Amino acid sequence: MTHETLGVSKYDILFEPIKIGPKTLRNRFYQVPHCIGAGSDKPGFQAAHRSLKAEGGWAALNTEYCSIHPESDDTHRVSARIWDEGDVRNLAAMTSEIHKYGALAGVELWYGGAHAPCMETRQTARGPSQYASEFESLTYCHEMDHDDIRRVQGFYVEAARRARDAGFDIIYCYGAHSYLPLQFLSKYYNKRTDKYGGSFENRARFWIETLEQMKAAVGSECAIATRFAVDTLIGEDGIEVERDGLKFVELADDLVDLWDVNVGDIAEWGEDAGPSRFYRQGHQLSWQKFVKQASKKVVLGVGRFTDPEKMVEVIRNGELDVIGAARPSIADPFLPEKIRDGRLDDIRTCIGCNVCISRWEIGGPPMICTQNATAGEEFRRGWHPERFPKKGSDDAILVVGAGPSGSECARVLMERGYVVHLVDSAEKIGGYVNEVATLPGLGEWSYHRDYREVQLNKLVKRNRDSQIALGGKKLSVEDVLSYGADKVVIATGAHWVTDGTNCLTHAPIPGLEGTPRANVLTPEDVILGTKPIGKRVMILNADPYYMAPSLAQKLAEAGHQVTVASGVELGRYMHFTLEAPNMHRMLHELHINVLSSTWASRVEDGRIELYNLWGDGHKRVYTGPGKMPRSANTTHAWHEYDTLVLVTARRSEDALFRALKARSGEWDARGIKGVYVIGDAWAPKLIADATFDGQRLAREIEEANPQEPKPYRREAAVYGAPYQPGGSYEIRYQG
Repeated sequence: MTHETLGVSKYDILFEPIKIGPKTLRNRFYQVPHCIGAGSDKPGFQAAHRSLKAEGGWAALNTEYCSIHPESDDTHRVSARIWDEGDVRNLAAMTSEIHKYGALAGVELWYGGAHAPCMETRQTARGPSQYASEFESLTYCHEMDHDDIRRVQGFYVEAARRARDAGFDIIYCYGAHSYLPLQFLSKYYNKRTDKYGGSFENRARFWIETLEQMKAAVGSECAIATRFAVDTLIGEDGIEVERDGLKFVELADDLVDLWDVNVGDIAEWGEDAGPSRFYRQGHQLSWQKFVKQASKKVVLGVGRFTDPEKMVEVIRNGELDVIGAARPSIADPFLPEKIRDGRLDDIRTCIGCNVCISRWEIGGPPMICTQNATAGEEFRRGWHPERFPKKGSDDAILVVGAGPSGSECARVLMERGYVVHLVDSAEKIGGYVNEVATLPGLGEWSYHRDYREVQLNKLVKRNRDSQIALGGKKLSVEDVLSYGADKVVIATGAHWVTDGTNCLTHAPIPGLEGTPRANVLTPEDVILGTKPIGKRVMILNADPYYMAPSLAQKLAEAGHQVTVASGVELGRYMHFTLEAPNMHRMLHELHINVLSSTWASRVEDGRIELYNLWGDGHKRVYTGPGKMPRSANTTHAWHEYDTLVLVTARRSEDALFRALKARSGEWDARGIKGVYVIGDAWAPKLIADATFDGQRLAREIEEANPQEPKPYRREAAVYGAPYQPGGSYEIRYQG
């Protein structure tokens, strides 16, 4: 007899309440602090995003890192701030909305030391010793004396009291990712010789005293938490779990109600928020599990936990008490509810691409998610990930293309009750994702396809007038015009070019015009295996994301000798997704030769002429029509290859859309009210943005011109509005 036949779910342990100090978590699902681009200046966004997860079953929802004082300012990025009563008022909107669902609200009090660039406030942070940040540029801290230490500890206490007044239930002293308390504990930062430096006990003193003062101030009303990197992964100079990580847990255990445990430092915090390219679910457990042996308090940890079986396992094994999550809570705010209800195949599983993180790393635009197109749109567009407005007409809609954009559009249209025919000449839903997910380390990106495939098949069974037609011939213009649809959505994707057109010259590379050469391949050729590949491979790259490094890895691991000539910084966007450090290690370990700031002047059969961009001055020197610009101090060198792979640019597959538009005069007679184009067929873009395109058009299909997005609500300080005591302006909503 199973647990289920007894009426007991094997997942019930995940839904047991657990006490943390004076507060009680209603279950073991906990959204740890993570950045969304809201801070304190967009209270509507902050409240809507966090409270929607509370509605979805998460027991606690935290802010992003929250600055306690203007000298800990992370601009250009967006952090929360709790500097004054205006911030208290704005953050109280979040706590109020979260409490409506019986969840707890947490705030992560942050002081950055030299990792706080203070580009807006123009103040200077203080630190245990004076050093230049290895994370920021040209940023030093002021070395604290004892008066400074007491002053900064006072910042924490004042911020804790303001947090309590804003309605927060859990108040963090944030000591992960190399921020201030950890800087005192770590010999890497702390070079002091007084009572706050030297021995372990001295280095721990600042953190212990700060926790004592916070607990004395608010500990009877709020749970005190600390986020602690138990191993910074930099060796003896940093924190090591077996040496000082567990020692600190034992020392501070009586002062905290909750340990939020992770690993890594700020310079490579991808070791914490590990991208799926390099790390699987639960990758931090090797360190986290030891904390339970040293602590009597509640311990939580992150690890991109998406599988309820794994969640149960780590709790039953005594490795963690609570499942911490950031990215899985973004991908599916209703993950706890779906597990509780046994709807596991309805979960939008986080794919670990870290595109959500990339927005914060860039500087704080609203967060986006590849899986969940409604993430970041909860307030400004009023979107809910599980609820959709009912259809506004009886129009039947044809969607051509079942890639990220088309499959999302069809899914949302069907959720709204529309009759939809989704047509693709491919044998499987997924489009471009089906190719990308075969690249090294990117297998989990296929969860994007899997979720939509499962949901579409369910929706078609529910609405038998809708259809999914895969594997047939490509629809012609005449096929579409005579199909019988009231509206048509074109989502035919994009392809990699074969002529070397690129972002540097905006032109083909001489020698590649006309019919493609047999030994010149596109990424699709490599992925699909449509052409033979020789021993010596040259990859010519002008794309800043994952494709060139992924192909280089795939080919090197298959035994090819790989050189990458890149005219842009190789994998530049991977800095924002936290993949870059391990990507560069991979290139080095596989002996892949990288030629930076290098581009091609021409291609001949079996050889390519390369030049250095800076020496050539190709945008400064003009030598006549049809000639490549050159300068005297640059050598254009020929390199031989057996196979050349072009990762230079993508181009929209928009021929069908343009042909339909050219025959718009026939639409009325054929009963067609409109033809629209979305995703890569409009312009090549991130999978996340293509997915967003599909969701947006499906939600706005009744508008007079659905091709043009509706305005969204903006939170802005309006010029001339009355100034509020405490430093905040009255919020007016625009749009």
